[in-house]
Amino acid sequence: MPNGKPPRETQPESEKITINLGFVDLGRVDLLVQEGFYANRSDFIRSAIRRQLDAQDETVRASLQRQTLELGLRDYGRADLEALRDAGKVLHVKVVGLARIAPDVSAELARATIGSITVLGALQATPEVKRALAGRIR
Repeated sequence: MPNGKPPRETQPESEKITINLGFVDLGRVDLLVQEGFYANRSDFIRSAIRRQLDAQDETVRASLQRQTLELGLRDYGRADLEALRDAGKVLHVKVVGLARIAPDVSAELARATIGSITVLGALQATPEVKRALAGRIR
């Protein structure tokens, strides 16, 4: 342990996606990269996506509110789920962004406390928890 600190788990900060572009559009992107407007193709695509999301911000906010979705990063730890189980409550996860179920959450605990999972973005959980909740993930 350097400096007396435990090593951090490395979690990806983004999700890789694949898109198909026509040759002319791709050439136009490459031209803008070549001219120095963007560092690379990914930089252009991220910028274009952010502009579109900013332009649709009001629509996104209204939809989040209407569907009672949480926006951003949401962690679900063992202690949280144990408290729900002890209270006899069931959790319905509704996240736009990243939902993480801690690695120390057992499949049994997840099955007992998570009624449904709706994630627009990414869900991180152990393979065992994902298998246990497979029928509840939308």
